Amino acid sequence: MKRRTKFIITTLAITVIAVSAIAVGVSRGSGRGDDVKTVTVSRQTVVDKALAVGRIEPEIEVTVKSQISGVVGRLLHDEGDFVRAGEPLLEIKPNPTPLELADARRQLELRQVEIDNLSRDLERQRALKEQGLVSDREFQETEQQYAERRIQLQMALERLSLLEEGKLTVADAAVETVVRSTIAGFILEKTVEVGDPVVPLSTYQEGTVLMTMAEMNRLMFRGTVDEIDVGRLREGMPVEIKIGALPEARVKGRLSRISLKARTEDNSTVFPVEIMLTETGGTTLRAGYSANADVIIDRRDSVLVIPERVVTVTGDTARVTVLLPDGTSEERIITRGLSDAINLEVIDGLREGEKLVEPPPREIK
Repeated sequence: MKRRTKFIITTLAITVIAVSAIAVGVSRGSGRGDDVKTVTVSRQTVVDKALAVGRIEPEIEVTVKSQISGVVGRLLHDEGDFVRAGEPLLEIKPNPTPLELADARRQLELRQVEIDNLSRDLERQRALKEQGLVSDREFQETEQQYAERRIQLQMALERLSLLEEGKLTVADAAVETVVRSTIAGFILEKTVEVGDPVVPLSTYQEGTVLMTMAEMNRLMFRGTVDEIDVGRLREGMPVEIKIGALPEARVKGRLSRISLKARTEDNSTVFPVEIMLTETGGTTLRAGYSANADVIIDRRDSVLVIPERVVTVTGDTARVTVLLPDGTSEERIITRGLSDAINLEVIDGLREGEKLVEPPPREIK
């Protein structure tokens, strides 16, 4: 009885193992096309492009400065206002120190004393010249000194007038403390308030920046391109621009300038580029928007396309594995075309609609 029971158990175990083996065998050979991942050869557009990172900026942007010192007396416009060329922006109120004011008055007094003395000398020499006691040369020298002192007196008077009143007229031209716009554009930024001191623009100093203005109807993209891509770029290439704050915006442009000198940013070598905007699609753009620009290097429309990942390259030969209708597969050599690093154009070796076997994922060791 025990032997019979043992025989039955052994027979059942063998049967289970056999069935399992058959099931595994069926699973492994159940038609390659059911379990293998494939991709289909299709017609698409392949675009080879280079990425530029930067922002939208006005083509013409100017800083407003004053040519006289003082403090801000009045602000006639605010940020965002449109101002025509020559229109007043703000007024500078003279704010001389007591020492400067005293010095200007003393200089005027000294010049007046000098001109009075020279006037008497000139009258005396004129009388002596009529008697033949003074040469023409001596008289002309005195006349020249008198003329020079008159000019110096006028300069001292103008300086005092400017310090006290903030305006004067020189040769019928008014010199005033009102700062006017040099361009027609919008005020982007106001950097001073009423009462702030103003350092004038001169040969020796940069001067206080009062406002920043720009012509907003002429915007452009300024950014950088990695050194790997810059050698493939040419001025005039079309560009598609993506605005970070406006994901739905469709902005196009044209590459207008590629810098001849690189610079280093975040330990990377990049080249500055400029892109003129040619089409905004009705989008209102603002100065300072961050943006990415795709410079279109080459483009192929309606061509046979496959993913780069299904291609095996050995030397100059590219191969793919094609899944045939009967479930078998074959290796085929293809002729490659344009690539965008994700998709690849196939010039020869495949037909539209054929299925390609994806290689198995690599094991991470």
